[in-house]
Amino acid sequence: MSKNSEPGESPQPNEREVFKHSFFEGLEVADAAERLKKIVVHTPLMLNENLSAKYHCNVFLKREDLQVVRSYKLRGAYNLLSSISEEERAKGVVCASAGNHAQGFAYSCKKLKCKGIIFMPVITPRQKIKQTKMFGEGFVQIKLTGDTFDKCSEAALAFTSEHGMTFIPPFDHQKIIEGQATVGLEILEDLSKVDYLFVPVGGGGLASGVSSYFHTFSPSTKIVGIEPQGAASMSAAFEQGKPVELQKIDTFVDGASVTRVGNITYQMCKEFLSEMHVVPEGKVCTSILQLYNENAIVAEPAGALSIAALDDYASEIKGKNVVCIISGGNNDIDRMQEIKERSLQFEGLKHYFLIRFAQRPGALKQFVSEVLGPHDDIARFEYIKKNNKEAGPALVGIELTEKKDYAILKNNLDKFQVNYKELKSDEDAFGYLV
Repeated sequence: MSKNSEPGESPQPNEREVFKHSFFEGLEVADAAERLKKIVVHTPLMLNENLSAKYHCNVFLKREDLQVVRSYKLRGAYNLLSSISEEERAKGVVCASAGNHAQGFAYSCKKLKCKGIIFMPVITPRQKIKQTKMFGEGFVQIKLTGDTFDKCSEAALAFTSEHGMTFIPPFDHQKIIEGQATVGLEILEDLSKVDYLFVPVGGGGLASGVSSYFHTFSPSTKIVGIEPQGAASMSAAFEQGKPVELQKIDTFVDGASVTRVGNITYQMCKEFLSEMHVVPEGKVCTSILQLYNENAIVAEPAGALSIAALDDYASEIKGKNVVCIISGGNNDIDRMQEIKERSLQFEGLKHYFLIRFAQRPGALKQFVSEVLGPHDDIARFEYIKKNNKEAGPALVGIELTEKKDYAILKNNLDKFQVNYKELKSDEDAFGYLV
């Protein structure tokens, strides 16, 4: 019996071989698992007691943040690189990525001892460049090109064609999807009965592979794809009936923010996912902080997407076996202040105001002592005008202890006739000033 199996429920025999001839023709997860077994870690499927108690069910976390390169991306990259011919590898391989795909690609190049060229946008943080070099050692070369990922990708494709090399895409390739599908294989080896599976969606490689595998071996599982609200490209594709290019995206959840999903991945997700669900970036930030504070898990924004969706399914998942894929843990410590800020705003605990204080002695003192509640805190204060400050408004950021304190604060602002304007996150002024 598999680990975490229930009595009388064991995985289907020879499932790795069966899948070769299953629903999606040509997707050979068994062969991918064999190629990967000495390269990737069979990451743990861990019962999380805190989340299980909160949602009154069994919540298991598939810990791909504990993978060799701290994300599942290694699976697809190595599977494709090891599947091409030695002659193709000898000519060199190319990828375009500023994140986890680059690191999985670099590690694969080192293991296969082939030359790899990695195109990254000029704006890529130095930490990510350093990590990629570390995983690739002397087998990769990094080219910083373009101010956006799209420009970087165009340059990578042109370079690949010009030099007769092989391009390794991040998600829209059968061999990439095959490699990512091994995440699903491992889940069902460790837990035979899965009622709900929450999987993050960016370009769709992971969701395609895992959902197609579950469709064959656990067809009763409800599989929910999770996207960030500011980059819901798969949801848009579902609505339009084909992949569409989003004109503007929020790149905060960088591991799951793409302007357009793949053609293959769209078809597979449309076929195998039960539904798509979107969560706000602020909710993702709250989930990141909770995972760290309560479980000492360092999850990147994309890695926390599956956890962020649980509140919206709380009534459905009671008493069920639930699996959430933590897709990666490459979170730059420099981002933590922004993560905390977004979380506080989403939870209704931080608000920004432009306040014109009355031109009389004691106006600021009265604001602090009478307008603010006993537990409210001024987290930011600065005059907008650098000269003649008293004639201009002040930007005031106020942090609350509880969400209900907001109504009291607003009532006091009106009661004491404070001249103010609240800044909302969707306003241009918020972006400029905050």
